[in-house]
Amino acid sequence: MTIYSKIVGTGSYLPTKRVTNHELAAELAEQGIETSDEWIFTRSGISARHYAEPTQLSSDLALAAAQRALEAASMQPNDIDLIILATSTPDHLGGFPSTACVVQRKLGITNGAPAMDVQAVCSGFVYAMSVADSFIKSGAHKNVLVIGAEVFSRILDFKDRTTCVLFGDGAGAIVMSASQEPGVLASKLHADGSHGHILCVPGSVNNGAVAGSAYLYMDGPAVFKLAVSVLDKVAREALGAAGVDASEIDWLIPHQANIRIMQGTAKKLGLPQEKMVVTVNEHGNTSAASIPLALDQAVRDGRVKPGHTVMMEGVGGGFTWGAVLVRM
Repeated sequence: MTIYSKIVGTGSYLPTKRVTNHELAAELAEQGIETSDEWIFTRSGISARHYAEPTQLSSDLALAAAQRALEAASMQPNDIDLIILATSTPDHLGGFPSTACVVQRKLGITNGAPAMDVQAVCSGFVYAMSVADSFIKSGAHKNVLVIGAEVFSRILDFKDRTTCVLFGDGAGAIVMSASQEPGVLASKLHADGSHGHILCVPGSVNNGAVAGSAYLYMDGPAVFKLAVSVLDKVAREALGAAGVDASEIDWLIPHQANIRIMQGTAKKLGLPQEKMVVTVNEHGNTSAASIPLALDQAVRDGRVKPGHTVMMEGVGGGFTWGAVLVRM
């Protein structure tokens, strides 16, 4: 019997602190940095974002999202036999213990299920889904908790208006389970390290101190050009692998980075804007959390229904990119 992996529950969480463009512009003005709601919105499509409280860690956001996904899947924590968490902002310096292990403890999972972090920046959730799909199809695991969680506000330079206005914090999660019905139809992943310098946090730790910059750096025009190109190609690769035509896509859920990149991708795929789930206006760019946040919102508001074909794709620092085509 062929084993497939299927999404059986979704969940998400946004910190309660919501910051509009007007509020952020006022805060930046106090530091002598000029920007405006119009400047931000016309370049990105972003109107607001959420910031974690100083006491909140990525694992706290992930925990809330995971609990909601488990509830939606009608599962208890110990039903999970693998946790994969995508993040670029782990709880601990050096990345260990992994944030996935922290979430395992906070959920009260005591069955010894393996837990690990995946680092592919904004493509992280797509990477994590692909890994989960492979584990399930191999028969090694039956119920996998896949999470994307970020507190990007911690690595933003609020003196750089070209980056600090774009990002927000949040978490999204799904439960993927073994199924006799096809769920994940195809996934394709790529990376090209030669482009790593255009989107990165260039600092490192040396003798207990940060060497170089600990802030996010982005060459916006270079990222934009590369993103539109690779997102179209990888989506078509996934469609080809699944034997599905682009016209059969019910919903496109791209990484929520920039509305112009998202619209460009939909146009290249020949999809009307009405078939694209958009949350970047309210969430900003939440990196690995953006796709599961958007998916959960669309599931809960009734747009994404059982049987729908959904394309999820992302591109991020590394440079990494990937796509997953699923039937809900």
